[in-house]
Amino acid sequence: MENKEVTNNDKIDQLQDHTTDNSNEKLTTNQGLKINNNQDSLKTDERGATLLEDFILREKITHFDHERIPERIVHARGSGAHGVFKLNKSLAKYTKAKFLNEVGKETPVFVRFSTVAGSAGSTDLARDVRGFAVKFYTDEGNYDLVGNNIPVFFIQDAMKFPDLVHAVKPEPDNAIPQAASAHDTFWDFISLMPESMHMIMWAMSDRAIPRSYRMMEGFGVHSFKFINSEGAVHFVKFHFKPKLGVHSVAWTEAQKISGTDPDFHRRDLWESIEKGAFPEWDFGVQIIPEENEHDFDFDLLDPTKIVPEELVPVQLVGTLTLNRNPDNFFAETEQVAFHPGHLVPGIDFSNDPLLQGRLFSYTDTQLSRLGSPNFHEIPINRSVNTVHNNQRDGHMRQQIVKGKVSYEPNSIGGGCPFQAMMKDGGFASHNERVDGHKVRARSESFVDHYSQAKLFFNSQSTPEKEHLQNALIFELSKVTIPEIRERVVGQLNFINKELAANVAEKLGVEVKKLDKPNGSIPADADPSSLQSEEREPSTKFSEALSMENTVKDTIESRIIGFVMANGVNTQAVKSLKSKLESKGAVVQIIGTSVAPVNADDQTTFVPDHSISSVASVSFDALYICPGEKSVEQLTKPDIKPIVAEFINEAYKHCKAIYFGKDTDEIYKVTNIAKKTHKDRAIIQTSGDNSSDEQFISAVAAHRVWDLEKDRNSMA
Repeated sequence: MENKEVTNNDKIDQLQDHTTDNSNEKLTTNQGLKINNNQDSLKTDERGATLLEDFILREKITHFDHERIPERIVHARGSGAHGVFKLNKSLAKYTKAKFLNEVGKETPVFVRFSTVAGSAGSTDLARDVRGFAVKFYTDEGNYDLVGNNIPVFFIQDAMKFPDLVHAVKPEPDNAIPQAASAHDTFWDFISLMPESMHMIMWAMSDRAIPRSYRMMEGFGVHSFKFINSEGAVHFVKFHFKPKLGVHSVAWTEAQKISGTDPDFHRRDLWESIEKGAFPEWDFGVQIIPEENEHDFDFDLLDPTKIVPEELVPVQLVGTLTLNRNPDNFFAETEQVAFHPGHLVPGIDFSNDPLLQGRLFSYTDTQLSRLGSPNFHEIPINRSVNTVHNNQRDGHMRQQIVKGKVSYEPNSIGGGCPFQAMMKDGGFASHNERVDGHKVRARSESFVDHYSQAKLFFNSQSTPEKEHLQNALIFELSKVTIPEIRERVVGQLNFINKELAANVAEKLGVEVKKLDKPNGSIPADADPSSLQSEEREPSTKFSEALSMENTVKDTIESRIIGFVMANGVNTQAVKSLKSKLESKGAVVQIIGTSVAPVNADDQTTFVPDHSISSVASVSFDALYICPGEKSVEQLTKPDIKPIVAEFINEAYKHCKAIYFGKDTDEIYKVTNIAKKTHKDRAIIQTSGDNSSDEQFISAVAAHRVWDLEKDRNSMA
């Protein structure tokens, strides 16, 4: 009796003690059941659909979806806008989705952009993936295309999504760092997940610090299916290509912008729409016949792979335009509920295991965040066609349905609402044969983790490669555990040996060969979780992967800072300002203070900024305005160092700088005067029109990244 009593007390104490030490323990479910595969969801076959009976996946994702209230667990920091999608080329050959059939048809949309890792109060300029989610309010119901600005993802199976996000979020012992991947837990996870290396190339590239939401691409990430009216099936990848080209900010700029204007992207989107400079994207599709599914050296179902545009060109078929800001941020941008399972007839899912898990996760997370199964009745989430079904009641119910019938079949209500026949637009899933054994496994076709990472890195311009390398060095320098650094360098060695060696040198570690990078996986585990073979990509180079090849010959919406003081030359200012604004650029006046600037002819310019309270990182280019008295003011002892630092910073970041007539005294106090190379983005003028055109051309080029080293050596 005595021994039994002690044992019971021990059990009670154990139940009352909420602390846990996971050291040397086996993984279990929340019910204590030991888990023997935490890498893969349960499928009908290695490439089959994920099964609803996978209670381990559902428990894991359910817990993950309910870990934060009320802001989103991921994509919490967001901005949105209303707009319209116009179809320019019919896709009726491939899909019966009506909004993609009739040329000229316009469909209302709401688009939300977001960062992934940070909280709602974090900075816009974190190095991070950006969400690019589009809600199409079609005549057949709402269709949500819930994508990112990067076409691949870190993981291949939704089973790993909670692990990925837990790793990148602030570390649980001290909640540090916020909105940053440069820490131990993230890189520990990545170092043990070879499948993440393609995504790491994108995330460490300049794509992860966009100049604006208007200047980044959008991708559906997964392979989806188009189904036409005859039932023919094609795989499809979705693309949004910005009319302004794809551009980024420098990492050092991003850090400074985060301090001076953490709402930089949100403000840019809002102000652009308010001014009528509506953001636009070309909407494109890559279409692959069902019978060609296996024609590639990668798997179409693998979300860590792209379909190179050299293999399947992107067909541009429509235009997405954002033309109206929300009336209320919370009611619209914060409460909008996206879901990849919101489909219309003619679009269907593939068996991508990451997509399959998302189909469960999004409904569950909306229930947690918005508190009711009636989240579809919030105005921003309502479909434009009336909802008719037998669902009733629930928290915050708004729709009032007349009559006593809330079931089907029924005779009291005349059998209404009826099921819709396919010919009447009723949705029917693709009639795909499903067979095989229930397995927790991954297809061998998912094993190649490095060839497309090589493709991405090989396709970058020289400056982009340098930025990517520097990003890796910065991030891994924040990792405090040497073994993690070594494992990441070992992974990089499979992608590019020079890259690995350069990073290793800066980190003070050796490049070591990895045999089994995930040491926590048992020897008899599925081989897809171990090291993949080194392979060379079949497509060696892809122009579409370098931002350098997206530059458009336009200065539309670029912000040009005019630096001036009392006595500025009115004629020169008005002439260039008119030329820039006629081409869609935005001119902002920068004075020595925010007091009105009195020009040489008594014209008054009202500054938008004081040079001591704004940084050059907020501008795409600078014009140092002419005027003898203005130059005298700007070179006074108290203001000259501020002006010089302001211009030097813009120069360091490879921006175009235009020195107006008789501004030599300002030019001389900057680092630009030390340059020994020809710099096409630095314009000095005697006042002729050709200098104006040179400046406009330099701004249209966005940056002179290839001169970055020369400029920094002068800084």
